[in-house]
Amino acid sequence: MLFKEGFQVFDIHAHLPYPLPFMSANPVIRSQNALRSEQMRLTWDFPEPPAEEDQDAARPLIDRWVDELDRYGLGGINFLTAWSNDDLAEQIGKYPGRFTGFAHHSIEEPDAAEELRRAVDTLGLKGYKLFGPLVEIPFHDPKLTPVWRFLAERKLPVLIHFGLLGHTGGIASHLNINPLAIFNVAREYPDIPFIIPHFGAGYFQELLHLCWSCPNIFIDTSGSNQWMRWTPYELNLDILFRKCYELIGPERIIFGTDSSSFPRGFVYRYLQDQVRSCRELRMNETEIENIFGNNARRLLNFI
Repeated sequence: MLFKEGFQVFDIHAHLPYPLPFMSANPVIRSQNALRSEQMRLTWDFPEPPAEEDQDAARPLIDRWVDELDRYGLGGINFLTAWSNDDLAEQIGKYPGRFTGFAHHSIEEPDAAEELRRAVDTLGLKGYKLFGPLVEIPFHDPKLTPVWRFLAERKLPVLIHFGLLGHTGGIASHLNINPLAIFNVAREYPDIPFIIPHFGAGYFQELLHLCWSCPNIFIDTSGSNQWMRWTPYELNLDILFRKCYELIGPERIIFGTDSSSFPRGFVYRYLQDQVRSCRELRMNETEIENIFGNNARRLLNFI
């Protein structure tokens, strides 16, 4: 057992299927991406794609995720995306108390604030999900003020993916790729909890700088974090956790996996590796339980 009896993990970061407008359709890119995906599958011992038609594929996707909760004894999963806010709310609504979800729609649309209010008040979603490199104007542009004001009024969390986006052919350079792009907004609206996933996905130093100034920045641990291999300075999972622990403490670190598809399902390996790092850093049980579930529950009011 990874945890003491009675504690259940909550995963802040998973995905139901959603559009991927940022990936290149170039056949050369697709070929290289396939090679990288296979290498990652072997590295992490992910299941092979089924040789025949997967009999489970006909089952509703959310039912398969319930199986994952039961298989691994999880207390819940927060989904950040789906085909639409209505689709997400409909799927997780089949199992009240087991899943939560975030709204995910363009912040640049004129009715973005109204759609966010509908997603929260009518659909019951718990926060807002954005991809920094898909937002084409600065986050502090006055056009976006209604969204920030609504989030601050309700003290709702917003999770923003900064850093490298996608696999081969993804986005490596952009106006809003650096976590510091949210600095002006985060400082102006301290009532908004900003969650930055993947330890900054290539921008770890910048994320630490942001955390130093803004006490409303939370770090999401999700994914393989293989971007560590592409930094000019040495990093590993132990260093990531230690630096974050030293700067912001265990109350602002939140576990996630970035789980998204079957047959892979919930990526238990990520959980194992992250728990190992925390235990080797001699964190106590309360700190570990905060990171791997209770911090997220408090932010989402999912107690």
